[in-house]
Amino acid sequence: MVRRHELTDGAWARIAPLLPARPERGGRWRDHRQVLNGIVWKIRTGADWRDVPDRYGPWQTIYQRFRRWSADGTFARILEHVQVHDDAIGQVDWSVICVDSTIVRAHQHAASARKGGSGKGRTGSNQPRPIRADKALGRSRGGLTTRIHLAADGRGLPLAFVLTGGNVNDCTRFTAVMEAIRIPRPDPGRPRTRPAHVIADKGYGSRAIRTHLRRRRIGATIPERADQPAGRARRGHRRHAFDPIRYKRRNVVERCFNRLKHFTGIATRYDKLAAHYRSAVTIACLLLWLR
Repeated sequence: MVRRHELTDGAWARIAPLLPARPERGGRWRDHRQVLNGIVWKIRTGADWRDVPDRYGPWQTIYQRFRRWSADGTFARILEHVQVHDDAIGQVDWSVICVDSTIVRAHQHAASARKGGSGKGRTGSNQPRPIRADKALGRSRGGLTTRIHLAADGRGLPLAFVLTGGNVNDCTRFTAVMEAIRIPRPDPGRPRTRPAHVIADKGYGSRAIRTHLRRRRIGATIPERADQPAGRARRGHRRHAFDPIRYKRRNVVERCFNRLKHFTGIATRYDKLAAHYRSAVTIACLLLWLR
């Protein structure tokens, strides 16, 4: 019987051949499906590793395998394989891609906060400790946050994402998100990277982004900010074309974020390492593709 928060038989059948083989030497080897279900349970609930139920095996085994597969890119390769399969049978909607970002509050454990949450250093200074850029954490009025920049296809399934600190502006990572879209073809040929059209909100309405899309011959539906039309008129330029009917399709990326945040371990960041949180988001994206 498949319990709640566990892989279905159909989902397991698709990804089982992609997992690392059992080593030839060694002691007892915990079943991959059992361990992976424990990882999924942890991300779904946001619980501590030590609280993973015993039916999934020792928590140390589950955590070590999660850490190993995060380091060697196993989760990313499985997600790519599922995307390649769906693209090969024509299920990926390349007619439009929607780009947006969402803020995730970081738990104090994610930033190694000291007991009491004061954030003071060893000297007792009231100055907050600096946050390393590679942790994908940013300090803002709401505290420490992480921002997920994501591109979803026309069905609302995640194609690629980039993690930054929560204080990073959306438009500064647009190019990085677009460059992360890369689905190899099953036969020889260059990977698919270019949609027919991009939809985004006015936060992406900069000249650099519009120029980038125009050079790649990608259509754009991005509203202008309130100050932009007057400035363009003073320079004698036309207003950018905008299709309000097509813009309504932007809600697919909002629905994608909504489904991702059903995972408590995604809606709140508990992972100290950005690599581990990136793997957790990758697993959540994979489960959306396997539905």
